[in-house]
Amino acid sequence: MGTWDIGPFDNDTAADFSYRVDEAPEEKKAEVLLAAFREVTTTGEEYLDSDLAVEAIASAALVAAQCPGGEPVTTSYGPKKPLPELPAELRPAAVEALDRVLTEPSELLELWEESDGEEWKTGVRKLRAVLDGADAGSGSGS
Repeated sequence: MGTWDIGPFDNDTAADFSYRVDEAPEEKKAEVLLAAFREVTTTGEEYLDSDLAVEAIASAALVAAQCPGGEPVTTSYGPKKPLPELPAELRPAAVEALDRVLTEPSELLELWEESDGEEWKTGVRKLRAVLDGADAGSGSGS
């Protein structure tokens, strides 16, 4: 995997995933993102392949971009076409996937820990916080 920085789209796998998102019909884009989350969460306690984790992080960044406090995806490696408004139901799935990426056994986590990946982990946690906050904000308060 070619990785050049810590961002969600700063690697070859995420750039390829962006192309897949662009190629999906408008009404299927949310399904592509949800499938990436499910690929990660259904691994359970099995070893999580880094490519699956990278795709889930990229998907989470796309969902978070539509949340309050989310950052727009402006990199040239992200999808070229704008995404439709994504369903709020993707947010908890994204949070669950990010939690799994940051839980052993996770190849991507191991790779980043080998190179002092604290800044990468902080970025993933920040994405998670935006998604979790948006999800909490959409429910009824106490």
